[in-house]
Amino acid sequence: MSGGRRLDRRALRRTLGLLTPHLREHRLLAAGGVVVLLAEVAFRVLEPWPLKIVVDAVSLSLGADNVDPWIPEASWQLLAAAGLATVAVVGFRALANYLATVAFALVGSRVSTALRERVFAHVQALSDRYHSVSRAGDTVQRLVSDIGKLQEVAVTAGLPLLANVITLVVMCTVMLFLDWLLALVVVVAILAFLLVGRGSSGRITEASRRTRQGEGALANTAHESLGAIRTVQAYGLEEHMAGSFGRANRQALTQGVQSRRLAAALERATDVIVGVATAAVIFGGGLRVLEGAMSLGDLVLFTTYLKTCMKPLRDMAKYTGRIARAAASGERVADLVAEPVDVREASGALVLPGVRGEIALHHVDAAYGDPEHGGRTVLRDVDLVIPAGQHVAVVGPSGSGKSTLVSLLVRMMDPVAGSVTLDGHDLRALSLGTVRGSTALLLQDSVLFHGTVRENIRLGRPGATDAEVEAAASAAQAHEFVTAFPQGYDTPVGERGSTVSGGQRQRLAIARALLRDAPVVLLDEATTGLDPRSARDVLDALGRLVRGRTSLAVTHDAALALAADRVLWVQDGRILLDGAPEELLARPDGVFAAWVEQQRAQDRREVRS
Repeated sequence: MSGGRRLDRRALRRTLGLLTPHLREHRLLAAGGVVVLLAEVAFRVLEPWPLKIVVDAVSLSLGADNVDPWIPEASWQLLAAAGLATVAVVGFRALANYLATVAFALVGSRVSTALRERVFAHVQALSDRYHSVSRAGDTVQRLVSDIGKLQEVAVTAGLPLLANVITLVVMCTVMLFLDWLLALVVVVAILAFLLVGRGSSGRITEASRRTRQGEGALANTAHESLGAIRTVQAYGLEEHMAGSFGRANRQALTQGVQSRRLAAALERATDVIVGVATAAVIFGGGLRVLEGAMSLGDLVLFTTYLKTCMKPLRDMAKYTGRIARAAASGERVADLVAEPVDVREASGALVLPGVRGEIALHHVDAAYGDPEHGGRTVLRDVDLVIPAGQHVAVVGPSGSGKSTLVSLLVRMMDPVAGSVTLDGHDLRALSLGTVRGSTALLLQDSVLFHGTVRENIRLGRPGATDAEVEAAASAAQAHEFVTAFPQGYDTPVGERGSTVSGGQRQRLAIARALLRDAPVVLLDEATTGLDPRSARDVLDALGRLVRGRTSLAVTHDAALALAADRVLWVQDGRILLDGAPEELLARPDGVFAAWVEQQRAQDRREVRS
């Protein structure tokens, strides 16, 4: 149990640490909310006083002698004044509650918006070392759902809990002045609640954490299945994926039920404590009135305060569960923010006014994760110089580290040893804007974003004119099929370019790269998966893209490799062959020649099929 309590405190501390910088930005609004909240509590304390005065005044008129000396005898004027006072107090309390709710809702919305943007920016800054092993669905769950839960709890639990704590303190103080013996009953009830709540909150947090992890796994399963729906349907995997989704769903349900059960148990235990305390006050208070130690109006006031005081106690059990679940969500977001950004821009980073495009790798080792702690080394002692304007093809077996070269050149990751330079400058000394702004990247699965054809091409250079966008499309051999669309360049491409073919998607990506007009072009399997005709069209467009630029093409396409100025054969993380295509074809070991023949044979089979 102590471990659970430590876990609860740790989760709350991390969640508050996550929110504090953003709360400071809105401290005036939050302070205003607290002020009107205090006013609302004050009106809540005043609310039963008109009733106490009326009861004591009527008792005095009936001959009672144990009322406060300042209480007058009952009269219609007194009754009218008491009624008006009640209406006024209730009205002011409602207004104060409304203002406090709006203030806290605004703070919660603004803080969650700022936090979501901060976390999104952080995730975008994480390197390939994180994204290669993380689950996109779970990351989205943390970014959207977990942060949303923090915002919801700030309004539905944070504000009421704060109001209840203040109400509890103020009313307990007033009850001590009314009758300290009866007030001790309330104090004992509060201590009993704190004891029970202390033992439960840690377990609720842990159960809620497992629930959120299960929901993250559920979101990831759905993301993977729907993201590859054509493969799922083509292979008849619907039942298999439904089974995986069902298992993740049931696991999340089980953990969610456990969390709710623990919270419900805390609430019911609080009901028992409140019931015992109420019975004790009714019995003891009745005896005190009969003894003349307190007036009937004081007992009415005390029991009203007790009822008002016990409601926060009941609610605090409910809010404790909500806050414990929010703390679990907050800790998941904090874990994401705590992921180290291992590709950082150095202070005083150089901004190059112009880039020629000379690339060099000096004794580079690259790894995913820490090699000393189970990380996987993918490149070993790579030494390479690519003069500006040279076209280099990188070939070799799958998994040999070819794509990692591309990641290094755009600083999606940094080497664990050695250095990568651009025009003689270590990439780590250059601004990220210089490194990435000097590079156009084209991947095997070139992504088009939700929007129109024009908007997707313009991402290469956001300030480009419509004429420049269309010129880039023409150079990429995309203008003809784009103008055949019903809406031309204003045609929506769907999520990830789902409404266009693979060849069309690749040529639109080439148009985007052409519009970027970067001195360095990086291609990673840019023609893989295309039918022969689409591949020819893409190769023609790629020829225009790399003309006059430094290019490095990771490829399994023999035609693209043979058209290069230079070919690198990469195997087991090392460059084993390096030379012009004709030189490698003539080598006695026949490695490159055999690879070329194998790729050509595969192309012939694809053409026949």
